[in-house]
Amino acid sequence: MVAQNGKDLLIKLDMDNAGSFETIAGLRATRISFNAESVDVTSLESQGGWRELLGGAGVKSAAISGSGVFKDAATDARARQIFFDGEVPRFQVIVPDFGIIEGPFMITAVEYAGAHNGEASYELSMASAGELTFTAL
Repeated sequence: MVAQNGKDLLIKLDMDNAGSFETIAGLRATRISFNAESVDVTSLESQGGWRELLGGAGVKSAAISGSGVFKDAATDARARQIFFDGEVPRFQVIVPDFGIIEGPFMITAVEYAGAHNGEASYELSMASAGELTFTAL
């Protein structure tokens, strides 16, 4: 994979719970991370005393975060509604020259900030809440 523009990493939100995805407007920085818990099955018989892990047994999760400025009333309102209503809608993360990750996420944190001589900004944090799918680009 060659160098990519950071602005091409997009977080999209299902606006109507019917698969109508729109990019969350105003984001300046985005990030997705994947995690897998390990299950230690080391025993006295483990060769050389090395730790052994059970493949495919741990819990998998993903986290999305983004920060930016307010630009679009519709996506701002939808994200706010999701948080306050405790919804778990589908999101898409477009990673350029890699693929699309899609699945349910819960918005776990929303932060708003603003300086007296600057723009109002926000940060979102989301945690996976079910099975994710991957489609290669």
